[in-house]
Amino acid sequence: MHNPTPPPASTVRPVPGRAAWLRRWVTGAPARVDEPLVGHRIDWPRAVPFIALHAGCLGVAWVGVSPVAVAVATLLYVVRMFAITGFYHRYFSHRAFRTSRPLQVLFAALGASAVQRGPLWWAAHHRHHHRHADTAADPHSPRERGFLWSHVGWFLTEEAFATDYRRVQDLAAYPELRWLDRYDVVVPLLLAAATYGLGWVLQRVAPGLGTDGPQMLVWGFFVSTVVLFHATVTINSLAHRYGRRRFDTRDDSRNNAWLALLTFGEGWHNNHHFYPGSARQGFRWYELDLTWYGLRLMQALGLVWDLRPVPAWVLAKAAAR
Repeated sequence: MHNPTPPPASTVRPVPGRAAWLRRWVTGAPARVDEPLVGHRIDWPRAVPFIALHAGCLGVAWVGVSPVAVAVATLLYVVRMFAITGFYHRYFSHRAFRTSRPLQVLFAALGASAVQRGPLWWAAHHRHHHRHADTAADPHSPRERGFLWSHVGWFLTEEAFATDYRRVQDLAAYPELRWLDRYDVVVPLLLAAATYGLGWVLQRVAPGLGTDGPQMLVWGFFVSTVVLFHATVTINSLAHRYGRRRFDTRDDSRNNAWLALLTFGEGWHNNHHFYPGSARQGFRWYELDLTWYGLRLMQALGLVWDLRPVPAWVLAKAAAR
């Protein structure tokens, strides 16, 4: 199958004009032009949904709170965090295990619902990060540009906007993944509608739960998604600043138990940067890695296979430190 490769991110730039502005805001589709991209500058049209997502959390002042709304928000945090850590990161970015094509697209869609762009975009940027970690070419290095930029600034720039398909040619072979990557906004919108619909139904069939459509939308979608986003990006901003360094890597990655708890194992970041090919990031028994345990359960059920372990020589090196 022939899969056309778009131009690299450094040679694309959004098309001017009102119609193109709307198209860019909805689909994120860039067009090829001759001018290079402007450097580290916020692409404000694309930042509008990100700002609106945070503004939506203010709705808690009007909709109130209920145990069922918080439970749904927590459940959606857990499911989508696993989709990001297990699949967007360990599967799509590092190919640390294998799975079927239906499960691949299912977890790609669950990852897309976290409003962290599409699977190809995420994997392309992450692979680039590993090649250039904490250098001037790393888009989210706190060493190079500070905490705020590494946490929320970098992905709102024109530079970071496009997916560089050269980095993810293995994934771009799947048209369903390319579709999810181009129209990444569709899945979050469907999730927002679903949370509202769930609240609307519960208000009518179980009024004693004290919830409704607006409350479930605010807690189940806005609050859960914003907390999930900021927990995820702490690995960019905080896990390169705070924690312990077991391995002498060329970057500033650190192991941080609190971040590992928050992100289901991603906080063992120095481990990961030393040996990124493993499906496991907690190298010692006491390094809690919930994503690894989830993947082991899926392997036992036959849903994933060929989980790449931590090699014996890496474990021996870790034990010696």
